[in-house]
Amino acid sequence: MAAKILVVDDEMPIRKALRDILEYEKYEVDDADNAKKALEMLDKSDYQVIISDLKMPGMNGIEFCETLLKSHDIPLIMITGIGDVETAVEALKKGAFDFIQKPLDLNRLLIAVRHALEKENLVVETKRLKKKIDNKYEMIGQSAAIKDIQELIERVAPTNTRVLITGENGTGKELVAHWIHAKSKRSAAPLVEVNCAAIPSELIESELFGHEKGSFTSAIKQKKGDFELADGGSIFLDEIGDMNLSAQAKILRVLQENKITHVGGEKEIPVDVRIIAATNKNLRTEITAGRFREDLYHRLSVIIIHIPPLRERLDDIPLLAEHFLRQIEKSEGMSPHNLSNDAIEELKKLPWKGNVRELKNVIERFTILCNKNITKKDVIKHVAYNME
Repeated sequence: MAAKILVVDDEMPIRKALRDILEYEKYEVDDADNAKKALEMLDKSDYQVIISDLKMPGMNGIEFCETLLKSHDIPLIMITGIGDVETAVEALKKGAFDFIQKPLDLNRLLIAVRHALEKENLVVETKRLKKKIDNKYEMIGQSAAIKDIQELIERVAPTNTRVLITGENGTGKELVAHWIHAKSKRSAAPLVEVNCAAIPSELIESELFGHEKGSFTSAIKQKKGDFELADGGSIFLDEIGDMNLSAQAKILRVLQENKITHVGGEKEIPVDVRIIAATNKNLRTEITAGRFREDLYHRLSVIIIHIPPLRERLDDIPLLAEHFLRQIEKSEGMSPHNLSNDAIEELKKLPWKGNVRELKNVIERFTILCNKNITKKDVIKHVAYNME
């Protein structure tokens, strides 16, 4: 499908010339003789690129650019006279994609259009991927507990406050961390995830803080750590209860000074990172046992979000089961399945030691082993006995 371009210029010969050039290159072209008319056309049709003159009666190009970018994310190429370069630079500061001086260099114009289309395609793809990510971490549930968690996230996310997320394995701690970051003022910056339980204790400091070349046997070059990679954004320290005491002490230093030092290095590196931590352990018990620093606990737990196990929020099972069913069908290209009421009621009776993660695995099992109508008998056959 041909890209659609809108040309805005008060001079008819210029509009016609641009239309002829662009249509020859197989673009679809509309034109308007003033900015006001162009804005009306934007409400009725989608355009991938706009080419606008700088000097027009009524609303000029700068004003048009400012108004456009308040409600649309479309690359705008400004056409300017030779004496208007300073104003064109102002247009770039306002958000214009590029400017081209008159008399127009046609090759320069076509290159600018191609680059603008590449930017537009990148924006569209970024939005698509963001939506895909948002759907992956969608928070499903209608129980009072989930509603309380959602309300707490809305209040906490816009701040820089540290958050500790607690709950059993499979309850959705990672999901909550992603929502906090997505709704924060840091959402445009990275969220770096660290599974503290999966990293060997002798490597975790290098992973978190980076290392200098030659600082240990396999350090063949300098490496940035996760805190540097998350600078300006957030870091999610999952299963922080499994972190060794030495690394805990360095995390505490980061919280106090907002600085890190590479393993084997001496230079202090400033970092601006929001810490979101999670654990399936009772950290107070770990403190008593001498396995977790009490001062670090108090630093991390400014806000505590506890996610109850699935067996304590049975009202969420029908929504979660339906959500996972549709999600799996879509990803695998399957035809629709149906969960009968008696199957849902049977699912509610199960202990769900693996929580939401276990429920998702069970629903995937149904899509593979069961007929289109999933019944109580299927639940008993494929799930209940496996949980005994």
